[in-house]
Amino acid sequence: MNDLSPEKKERSKLAKWSRRGFIGAGVLAGGGLLIGIGVRPGNPIGALAPKVASGPGEQLVNSWVKIDTNNIVTAIVPHCEMGQGAHSVLAQMLADELDADWENVRVMQAPADGSYVVTDTARMFVAPFTMNAAEWIEPTWNGLFTQVAKLADAMITGGSSSIRTTGQHSMRVAGAAARTMLVGAAADEWGVPVGEITTENSTLFHKASGKSGPYAEFATVAADQPMDQTPKLKTPDQYRLMGKSKARTDIPAKINGTAEFGIDSIPEGLDLSYAAVVRPPVPGTTVVSMDASRAKQMKGVLQILNMDNFVAVVADSYWQAQQAMNTVQIEWSPSESPIKTMDDQYAAFAAALDEAGEIGGDEAAAKGDAQGALSNAAKTIKAEYRAPYLAHSPMEPINCTAHVADGKCDIWASTQVPLMARSGVASTLGLSAENVTVHHPYLGGGFGRRLGADEMSMAARVAEATGYPVKMIWSREEDTQKALYRCADTARMRAGLDESGKLVAFDHAFTQRHDPAEACVPAMYNIDNTSVRVATADLHLPFQAWRSVDHSQQGFFIESFIDEAAHAAEADPLEYRLEMLKGSPRHVAVLEKVREISDWDIPDAAGRSKGVAIVESFGTIVAEVIEVDMSSGKPKLVNAWAVCDAGYVMNPDGFKNQIEGGIIFGLTAAMYGELDLKDGAIVQSNFHDYKMLRMDEVPAIEVVIINSGDVPIGGAGEPGTPPAAPAFANAIYAATGKRLRDLPIAKQFA
Repeated sequence: MNDLSPEKKERSKLAKWSRRGFIGAGVLAGGGLLIGIGVRPGNPIGALAPKVASGPGEQLVNSWVKIDTNNIVTAIVPHCEMGQGAHSVLAQMLADELDADWENVRVMQAPADGSYVVTDTARMFVAPFTMNAAEWIEPTWNGLFTQVAKLADAMITGGSSSIRTTGQHSMRVAGAAARTMLVGAAADEWGVPVGEITTENSTLFHKASGKSGPYAEFATVAADQPMDQTPKLKTPDQYRLMGKSKARTDIPAKINGTAEFGIDSIPEGLDLSYAAVVRPPVPGTTVVSMDASRAKQMKGVLQILNMDNFVAVVADSYWQAQQAMNTVQIEWSPSESPIKTMDDQYAAFAAALDEAGEIGGDEAAAKGDAQGALSNAAKTIKAEYRAPYLAHSPMEPINCTAHVADGKCDIWASTQVPLMARSGVASTLGLSAENVTVHHPYLGGGFGRRLGADEMSMAARVAEATGYPVKMIWSREEDTQKALYRCADTARMRAGLDESGKLVAFDHAFTQRHDPAEACVPAMYNIDNTSVRVATADLHLPFQAWRSVDHSQQGFFIESFIDEAAHAAEADPLEYRLEMLKGSPRHVAVLEKVREISDWDIPDAAGRSKGVAIVESFGTIVAEVIEVDMSSGKPKLVNAWAVCDAGYVMNPDGFKNQIEGGIIFGLTAAMYGELDLKDGAIVQSNFHDYKMLRMDEVPAIEVVIINSGDVPIGGAGEPGTPPAAPAFANAIYAATGKRLRDLPIAKQFA
């Protein structure tokens, strides 16, 4: 370990590099090399080394990559792996710039340490996600992602940001820097010019002399090389791994069962107890009294805790804890919320919109004179849309293992925000963040559900109260009924058309605005006069970002209404959109391609029709065509076509998988997704009444990628979701003439 004490008169090269705070290298015992990009200047190497390179004599300087004596390259990745394949693609980007042998590349989850906050990711959450966010769009500061106070803890996996921030601005730079240092070391050793050395598959070559050697052979001397803080990166024509469908590194362990998820965590040396919990059925209520007499007599029960805002049963096994919990009779305090049913919630939305009227509310965007253009339009249309509350429903149940002892706390949790979890637990227990350690293994799905810290704080409280190391697991019912949700909303929309059917005015009022700021605005369309307003109304259920956040509702509202405008103009819906997208060649190309692959212009088969929608979100443009069969009187999904422009796709197969998943996620929500309220509590409880699309209900899906070139790359995890619902509903209208303005769809054909 470096001696950085004040008494040491001469700093080592490593100490100087750490002060630069951008790129660093350190020597591993036995000749390995650690190289990395510092995401903040001045990060303490002493705190990181034991977590990332704990062998005797190892030294670390803000490292993203290490090369060991066996010539194994390990990418240290600061984002969680929740099935999206980010770990593999980030390693792929680093390895390509490093000219590493992909067969000998490994991935390591970065520790939950502030040193691994990627500032580019943090900045992305306070700026528009899209290249087309116009100056006339007002930003929002309400959402989780844009709370500046949380940026210090912004070790976030969300916003479809991992590849386009960390990958582009950290992993690639780290790989290129490491390669440059290794080349410099070999050039010095062989006494040849740097420009004569080439690299391939983790090996250095000097063609003229016939000399070659693995990276590991030069790792030690490479640490003495000067480091270019802005190394030259490859251009697409030089990519060897980027842009290729390389196999994911996490799949083998998930197939053979060795992959560890949060719920699998059994920390070595700890004798775990298990907790089942019950939270208030209505938000904001607390425990008045409880009768746990039956539970106390049940086998394996250790403790029963009244924690005021939840009750916990701790037992020798989770099954015993849950069975005992099912017998506990709890009286909750009365709710002060006037909202008892979804009719009440929608009435609250309607009241806010009524009060705002046609010109009121908070302005989100304004261009031209929308009200004047509406008054002078040859034809006007209006519509009201509603979207329900939705649950996230990740397959891995919400869970956290906690151990509180000697003024410290360790937690093991499937979380998208490990540093926010650390801060939340520290605040709950009255500890400093340095005394809370978060271990974060694989996540069994997230979709935004794991962006909070409530369950970690609950588990920590239970562990502290009992004195036991405790694994707390929420039942599926608990997570469906008492979690955080995609918010419900109502939108009122008006449009003005001129004599030719051109859309000349667009007015949009709604009640819920979170993030991204531009989701509520049809900025990509050439509409001269636009007004977008927010008439804020209170939500009965607590909000949490849901896959694609506001784009999930706004995509449905806007693209359904654009479709209504097209039909009012007696125009082809796809052609109508193309006309409004002139001047946006990327959008036009995406729509033209989806027209081609879906055979849009060929007459539909009997009983079948197609609908189209295009949404740009998280830097990626996605157009989708959905084909439905209405011959039975109920909608049957037949085909889904998607064309996507993310600038440049780093792993086509992985990208397509994400778009396919996003489409299914969006179609599931459109077909079935809904949470009802009774007496203020959620009615649905599990997958029998909060339904998912089954395999035989999923359409055939085709995804086509357009790499449009030198533009910022976009995300993959979320952009497939927003166009699905409007394309589905638009297809039903094309088949039946029935315009669906309320979701879910299946309910309207029951």
